[in-house]
This record gives sequence, structure tokens and C-alpha cells, in this order.
Amino acid sequence: MIDQQVPLRGGAAFLPVRPRTGRCLVLAAVFICAACGLVYELELVALASYLIGDSVTQASVVLSVMVFAMGVGSLLAKRLRSRAAVGFGLIEAALALVGGSSALVLYASFAWIGESRYALVGFSLTIGILIGAEIPLLMTLIQRVDRQDAGGAVADLFAADYVGALVGGLAFPFLLLPGLGQLTGALCTGAVNAAAGGVLVLCVFRRDLTPRSRRLLILSNVAVIVVLAVATTLVGDFERAARRAVYGDGVRVAVQTEVQEVVLTGSGRSSLDLYLDGRLRVSARDEYRYHEALVHPAMNGPQARVLILGGGDGLAAREVLRHPDVRAVTVVELDRGVTRLARTDQALSELNRHAFRDPRVTSVTADAFNWLRAAHGRYDVVISDLPDPGISTSTKLYSAEFYGLVAESLAPGGRLVVHGGPPLSRPRTFWTVEASMRAAGLYTRPYRMSGRLSDSAAGPDRATHRARPVHGWGFVLAAAGKRPELGLAAQAPALRSMTEPALLDAGREAERGRLPGLPPSTLVHPRYWEDR
Repeated sequence: MIDQQVPLRGGAAFLPVRPRTGRCLVLAAVFICAACGLVYELELVALASYLIGDSVTQASVVLSVMVFAMGVGSLLAKRLRSRAAVGFGLIEAALALVGGSSALVLYASFAWIGESRYALVGFSLTIGILIGAEIPLLMTLIQRVDRQDAGGAVADLFAADYVGALVGGLAFPFLLLPGLGQLTGALCTGAVNAAAGGVLVLCVFRRDLTPRSRRLLILSNVAVIVVLAVATTLVGDFERAARRAVYGDGVRVAVQTEVQEVVLTGSGRSSLDLYLDGRLRVSARDEYRYHEALVHPAMNGPQARVLILGGGDGLAAREVLRHPDVRAVTVVELDRGVTRLARTDQALSELNRHAFRDPRVTSVTADAFNWLRAAHGRYDVVISDLPDPGISTSTKLYSAEFYGLVAESLAPGGRLVVHGGPPLSRPRTFWTVEASMRAAGLYTRPYRMSGRLSDSAAGPDRATHRARPVHGWGFVLAAAGKRPELGLAAQAPALRSMTEPALLDAGREAERGRLPGLPPSTLVHPRYWEDR
């Protein structure tokens, strides 16, 4: 049987493959390019959430800019339709280089410049334009291969495009991130993208290329793949240099767990800093002030069974164990990597006074929300030592539904304490947390700890990872039956029975000077309704 070759538009040479084979190859290229395009998109969202914070805002910026840019790219592609093959090949080479290197450049701009927002918008715009230019050119190519009606060609192209996007969307969190990491995963995706585009054009449409165009495409694709391959071999050195730029020269531990990146800096207990996804979570210089203010007011009452939500570093557990009436402490932490370091790292385990070795402490690896839904008994005290409420990924842990689950787990007379963020610099966030607790039927007593403290719990609203001073931490103490009494526990026996006005006076005294017999770090200052 004689093959029927379909002539290219404009009198170009016949294709070297059967129409059906050529059509399948074009659709396969659409599938691969769509998967790579979605990986670039998700990579930008994930890295922006890590570097800047507030994943909802970053996802909105990336998606909206890319969708707009795709429309621009589609319009610009009109000028390339007469040379669709070479245009598509060059666009895929450019997309592979820009998309594959985007994670490296974003991280570099953050590490050495301290700002990645402009780079994020620039990459979103560029990648969106290149992705938008793909479909018009592919539409032209598939009609040259197999002259089906326009509606059928569009249906085939979009079906392959959507299925490819599905595969890319699933491959990113379940294959690329855990297997290769953000930087290497983006670079490898770029190499696959360049190879797919180059193979399609050079094999199927090579007779549509002039010798000069063929050489240009070969050199462009080889150069892109070589650049991405070299960058892949240097990722380890790059990450170490970037971490030194961000965290300083004292990085001791840097691991990517199943949940987040965990970095420990400092040579010993007194200089230890713990970063989770780039945010300073614990600073040994003043962490005790935060954890004492978080834990001890809630321990004013029955305290036999204590539940700590989060707190995988063991520091909240350390404060709880100072109370002799405590019989059992359950720590529910999502990231087993953090609790592992809290047990095994010498400096961190010394800082938490080997809390996880205490037989009263039980560690559970689970999502706090889902764990509470399973109903694991009732507790006298629930301590919420969770990521900052300003981080969008932790929003459900500050919702009325979540506090409703906590209320159900409280024993009669039980108390809940929550870190609500700095009330002076982010009052809207703090009072939203308090309002959510009231919406769950809890009676609240907001309080704060004043002073200039390092940003170990202040959240992601800053351009760099480095600590900056904030004016105090804000907390909300709550109970189901009535507003709980705000007390200072075992470290200040003489103040246990003080009334609220007397406690406020003691706080003011501590601001003027040191209160005899009481470390200032254990004082908490009530916040009244009229303070809002």
C-alpha cells in the first residue's frame, strides 16, 4: 500500500511520517508540554509560598498573571503561524530554559537580594506568554499533519492538554518534590520540555525547516539541555551557598522532611535557632519568654492531662513538665522530622530538657484537626503551639470549627490557650483568632507579653528570613463554662491567687523594673475589650 503523504501549506515538502503517526506525535508533545507547564506553575506557587508566605495571595498572583499572559501569548503567536514548526521549537526551548531555571533564580534573588516578589511576577508573565503561544502553533501543526475539521482538532488538542496538566499536577507533589526537590525537579522538567519540543519539530517537521532553522533549533535545544544539566549538578553547592546567605555560616542541620524544610543553626544550646520553611520558629535567646507566657497561664487549675497541638520542638512540653501535678502529656505534631530532631539533636534536646524522654510524654504524628475529630479523650489543658495564624496553610487550625473540636475535648474546668500573633503589629489577625474562639462557644481572656522580642513566632510578613524585633506576643486563654482566671503558675507561688487588677499592676511594675522574686519573662499582661 502506498503511503499518502499530506503536503504542507505553502508547497513545503511532504512529512516523513504517516498522517496518523504524525498526529499521535503532535498530541504526545502537547501532553508532555502541558504537564511541564503545570509543573512550572505549581513550582512558582510552592516556592513563593515558602519564600514570601501567605500561599493564597501568592497562588492568586501567579495564576492571575499567568492566565493573563497566556492570552497575550496566544495573540503574539499569530505572527508565527506561517513558520509554525520553527516557532514552536524555539518557544519550547525558551520555555524549558525559563521554567526550568525559575526556581533557582527565585531562590537566588531571595537569598542574595532579599526580595523575590518582582522575580515571581516576571517569571509568571514570561512563562504564561510562552505557554499561551503553544496552542495556536500546535493547532497549525496538527492540521498540517492530518487535515481534520477545526472542531475535531481543537477537541484533540485540549484533551491532550488537560490530561497532561492532570499528570503534571499529580507528579509535582507525589513524584518531583519528594524525589528530586524543588530546584532539581524544575531543572529536570525543563530538560524534558526541551527534548519533547525539539524531537517533535526535528523529526516530524524537519522538511519544513531551512538548513539555517534546523541548525538554530539543534544548537538552541542542546544548549538549553546542557545548561540545565550543569545547573542540576551544581544544585547542592548552590543550596549550601544560598543557605549561608540566608541563615549565616552557622547552619548545622538542613533537611527537607515530608512536610517542610527544617534548618538548625548555632553551635550549641545558647545559640540555637530553628527555622521551619525559612521562618524563625525558635530562638534560644528568648524562646523561654514565649513558651512561659504560652504555657503557664493555662496551668492555673486542674492539670493532670495536657494536650499540646504542635510543639514538636518539645519546648512547650518542657514548661508543662515543670508542674508536679501533670500526669500525662500528649504532643500532636504533623512533622515527625521535627520531633526526631527534638529527640536526637544535642543542642535542641538540651534546650527542651529532654522532654520526650519523660515517661509522661507521648508523641503522636498527625494533623491536629483530623486527630481531634477522632476523639481521644478529654484534657484539663490544651495548648495550641501551632504555626502562625498569618500563614494561610495553617488557617484551618485557627477556625471556629477547629476550636469547636477543642472545646469538645476539654474536661470540665479545662482551659485552652492559643498564640494569636502580635496584637500590636497585626491586630486584625489577633482579634480574628479571638473572635473565632468565641464563635465556637468559648469564653476568652486575651493577654499579651510586652517587650522587644525576636521574631520567633511572628510569621511571614517580612522580606527576609532574619529575625526582627516585634513588640510582644499575643495569646488567648479560653474555657467552656466561664472566662478563665489568668494566673502565673508554679514559678511565682506568691502571685497564684492574685486578682486580675493586681496582676495588671504587677505587669506595669515589671515594665518599670524587675519585680522582686519574679523573672520578668513569666509576666503576662491582660488585654481588655476597650484596648481593641
